[in-house]
Amino acid sequence: MKKYLLLTLTTTFFLCCFSLAQAQWKELFNGTDLKGWTKKNGNAEYKVVNKTIVGVSQLNTPNSFLCTEEAYGDFVLELEVKVDLGLNSGIQIRSISDPNIQAGKVHGYQVEIDPGSRAWSGGIFDEGRNGWLYPLSVNAEGQKAFRNGQWNKYHIEAVGNSLKTWINGIPCANLLDPQTARGFIALQVHQIKREEQVGLTVQWKNIRIATENLKDAVWKGGAEAPEVSYLINQLSANEQRKGWRLLWDGKTTAGWRLANYDKFPTVGWAIQDGVLKVLGTKKDTLVKSGDIITDQEFSNFELELDFKLSTGANSGLKYFVVEDRKKRAGTGLGPEFQILDDKVHPDAKEGVNGNRTTGSLYDLITAENLSEGNNDKRMNPPGKWNKLRIVSKDGHVEHWLNNLKMVEYDRHSQIFRNLVSKSKYNTYQNFAQAVSGHILLQDHGDEVHFRSIKIREF
Repeated sequence: MKKYLLLTLTTTFFLCCFSLAQAQWKELFNGTDLKGWTKKNGNAEYKVVNKTIVGVSQLNTPNSFLCTEEAYGDFVLELEVKVDLGLNSGIQIRSISDPNIQAGKVHGYQVEIDPGSRAWSGGIFDEGRNGWLYPLSVNAEGQKAFRNGQWNKYHIEAVGNSLKTWINGIPCANLLDPQTARGFIALQVHQIKREEQVGLTVQWKNIRIATENLKDAVWKGGAEAPEVSYLINQLSANEQRKGWRLLWDGKTTAGWRLANYDKFPTVGWAIQDGVLKVLGTKKDTLVKSGDIITDQEFSNFELELDFKLSTGANSGLKYFVVEDRKKRAGTGLGPEFQILDDKVHPDAKEGVNGNRTTGSLYDLITAENLSEGNNDKRMNPPGKWNKLRIVSKDGHVEHWLNNLKMVEYDRHSQIFRNLVSKSKYNTYQNFAQAVSGHILLQDHGDEVHFRSIKIREF
């Protein structure tokens, strides 16, 4: 009897401990009313119908947000979503509305609800701040997850600086971003501009959240969605496994020097608070330094960095740069990813059909939003960071801006040689044909900031 009692007590204790270790889910919506939620910014209607929150689009009002009164840090959120064609929407996570910031405008991470043809549902947009952080242009499989006209189950994980999303069990976004650790959850009804959009609805139901014992709530996998990292001057564990390394350490001049010279410049450039800065001295003065290049040369590689322009600034990143010590220090020649304030700098109107604007292969190929099939480059304005990416493999080169493909070409093709023959490079024999070359950051006399410079070789 004693043995039986001891076994029973032991089993009961084990089951209680096991139960306590499980993720405790909490319903965010009671199915009856909007208790615990507050509407912000816009005037779109939110109502409860058959245990479902229904948002109704309305003209002449900005984006509307139904926000939880409680803020959340680390969590796993699950809910079901259905939206009418013609209406864009989203689920805000870790979001903020502060009367001292943008007059209380809701800003923060938004998990997209997008029934449109580009199919970016599950991507992550930075509402009111930095635009798209994780468009589904980087995850073709994720674009297949959302089912128009049907209920779709969202699974959203926010743990530390990792944000991951699934729709109907398919991995969509895999983002690392350190901006915001805590904020409210909100349901968006997007502003509309056309009469035919009035009365369109987006619906949410079965909304629940777990905030403790998250190991039991997070899903395994998710690596099928390519990782996009905004960690500052830092590599993720995944990047390290895949062979990425920092091309600039964020602290010193190691690995970089003035083009056609042996040392890093003593003027014109500065390292401040983890940022490599072109100081923006006036052109044609003795203070202006020149372009800097990597000590190492590269051939097949993938490179990423963040850049931030000042108003009216001009700069660029060149690759396959071959040094010529007969030329003056601080100069280098190679194909260039143009970096420019397109709206202000006059060079944006030079060249042919915009081939000197940001993201373009300078003076050769005009940047276009190839990922969406339009001319909207979705570039953040001066004062905000943008992500640059270049992929070069066996002559095939791609330019990416904020995770959207801008340019694609083969530097060994006849088409490319024809473009060179009609450009400012037509007097340079074998332009961009080197087997390998240096990476160069341009000093054009304007203030420009760089950080998180990293590379991997194939």
